[in-house]
Amino acid sequence: MNNKAFFEAINTLASEHGIPPEILIDKIGQGVLKAVKKEYPDCDEFAVNIDLEKNKFEVCVMRTVVDDEPIDMNEINIEDAKVSCTKKAKLGDIVPYKLSTAQFGRVAAQYAKQSIRHDIKEYEREKIINQYKDKEHEAVSAVVQKVEPDTGNCVLTIEKGDAYLFKNEQIPGEVLTEGDIIKVYVIGISNPEKKPSVKISRTHKDLVRRLFELEVPEINEGIVDVRAISREAGARTKVAVCSNDENVDPVGACIGSKHSRIEKIIKELNGEKIDIIVYDEDPAVFISHALSPADVVSVTIVDAEERICTVIVPNNQISLAIGNKGQNAKLAARLTGYKIDIRPENPVQ
Repeated sequence: MNNKAFFEAINTLASEHGIPPEILIDKIGQGVLKAVKKEYPDCDEFAVNIDLEKNKFEVCVMRTVVDDEPIDMNEINIEDAKVSCTKKAKLGDIVPYKLSTAQFGRVAAQYAKQSIRHDIKEYEREKIINQYKDKEHEAVSAVVQKVEPDTGNCVLTIEKGDAYLFKNEQIPGEVLTEGDIIKVYVIGISNPEKKPSVKISRTHKDLVRRLFELEVPEINEGIVDVRAISREAGARTKVAVCSNDENVDPVGACIGSKHSRIEKIIKELNGEKIDIIVYDEDPAVFISHALSPADVVSVTIVDAEERICTVIVPNNQISLAIGNKGQNAKLAARLTGYKIDIRPENPVQ
C-alpha cells in the first residue's frame, strides 16, 4: 500500500468509527511498533513516524554507527550509514535506518492489525461510556436516522453518537420516521466492561418524570414534587404530585395555562393520556384520588402491613373505576402500592 492509499484508509477508518485521525494514527503507530518488535526481536530500538499533514509513513530501526563490520541489526557501518541514513553520519551516532513495510511479513502485519483493532474497540468503549455516563437516568433529544422495516427497530443519533431504540422500547402505536426528533430516556450502559451499548427507552415511566421536570418549572425548582408514577405506555399514565407551597396548586402547575404544559408532554408521548393525581400522606385519601376519574364512596385499609384495601364506589362507577381491561385499577394499584378490591356501593341481591 502506498502512502496516499494508507492515509486515505486512515481517514476512512476514522470517519467510520468517529475517531479523530490523530488518535487513530497514534493507535496504528503503537500497533505497527508491536509488529516490528516481533519481526525483529534482536533489535533494541525502533521509531515509527506517521505524519498526517505530509502523508509520511516511516518505520525505522535505530542503529549505532561503527567503523567496522556490524555485529547485528543494532549497528551500521559508517559508509552504509552515509548512503542509507544521512550524509552527516558520524561514528557513535544513532541513526534511523528505514525498513520496508513489506519486510514485516504476514505474521507481523496480522499482529499489527489485531493490535489496532483491539485499540479501536477500546477507544469506542471509552467513547460510549464517556458520552453517556452523565446522561444516565435523564431524558435526551434524539434524531431518528433509520427505521428497520423488518423489525421496526430504530437507529437514533444523540449528540453525534448513534444509539439503538428497540421496538419493544417504543411507545405502542407510535410510528417513527426518518428525521423525527424525539425524547428518549437513558436507562444506562449495558456490558460496560466489554462491548458497551447504551440502553434507551420511550416506555420507561421515568421518561414521564423527566418530561414534567422539563416543562414544569415548579417541579424543577422543588416547589412541586412528583411522588409516584404508574404507566401503561401508549395508553395511560398516572402521576401523583404534591406541593411544598400552600399557595401553589400542584395539579394546576402541571397542567399549565390553557393546558399548555400537559399538552406538550402528551404530544411528546404520542397522545398518551395523563391523569394528574394529588398525593396524600393518608393512604385512604391517596387511593381515592388514584382511582380518578371514578368517584369513591369509601376506602377501608384491610391490612396496612400487607397493603390491602377495599374500595366502595357507586354502582354506576364500577366500570369507570376498574377501567378498560382493568387498566385504571391496575395503574391505581401501582401508583399507591396497595392491592385494591373494588366493590359496588349497593350489591345486586
